[in-house]
Amino acid sequence: MNLELETPPQHQEAQPGLENEMHPQPIYIQDSYVGTGKLENKVALITGGDSGIGRAVAVHFAREGADLAIVHHPREQEDAQKTKSLVEAEGQRCLLIAGDLRNPSFIRQLVDRVIGEYHHINILVNNAANHVEQHEFTDITDLQLTETFELNILAIFRLTKLALPHMNAYDCIINTTSVVSYRGSKALIDYASTKGAVTAFTRSLSEHLVERNIRVNAVAPGPIWTPLIVSTKTEEEVARFGKDTPLERVGQPAEVAPAFVFLASEDASYITGQVMHVNGGEVVNS
Repeated sequence: MNLELETPPQHQEAQPGLENEMHPQPIYIQDSYVGTGKLENKVALITGGDSGIGRAVAVHFAREGADLAIVHHPREQEDAQKTKSLVEAEGQRCLLIAGDLRNPSFIRQLVDRVIGEYHHINILVNNAANHVEQHEFTDITDLQLTETFELNILAIFRLTKLALPHMNAYDCIINTTSVVSYRGSKALIDYASTKGAVTAFTRSLSEHLVERNIRVNAVAPGPIWTPLIVSTKTEEEVARFGKDTPLERVGQPAEVAPAFVFLASEDASYITGQVMHVNGGEVVNS
């Protein structure tokens, strides 16, 4: 499968972006990927699981034998239904839950729904996030700042707190941080700050949960072809996206998801508090 796809100029006005309106469509799993039952009989809860990296993780987890619960924004219903059909095509169950993760009462409701359906959670993937580029720091409004932090880090705290009572030894948590957590971003100062918080949260929570034998790790993607990109960048920026990496191309969600599979599986049984960098070759301080 050719992963070196051109990204022609395009832009979606509304956020969150929709995968079904992107061209070319992101690659969520490679034809050559063969599941080996690494996650058989597991239940995985994925936020932002309707599209992009979240969809890729959901499909990979399903191919490895896991049942899924996917949280998505109401606007992303069509993308979420596509992901559900992909998971079910792998022979696994998929529960869709639409709502706003910035709302604490919704988080309580979604955990109740997952437990009502599956009775437990083995893998929690805190993946949902958003950003708005501002080329002037002073243009970041209090509203933007609050909304970015509410979704990108406070929702992770709240969801993890409510999910943990339903997790047991040898279960795991995987957070999606970002390359900008390590090198910063002059146009994404609030977003980069939340991703720095996610990295610190991962390391700190891993120490807190080590006595319970619950592992906590993270993945730090670089430039990946997802709906977030086409809904937050200009057409010209989209056309150049990823070209400044050593591999000189944008990454595909299918190239990130196997890192989540590894961290969720027993292959990573001696790994906690760590971040895997999937960024096209950029060397960052870890």
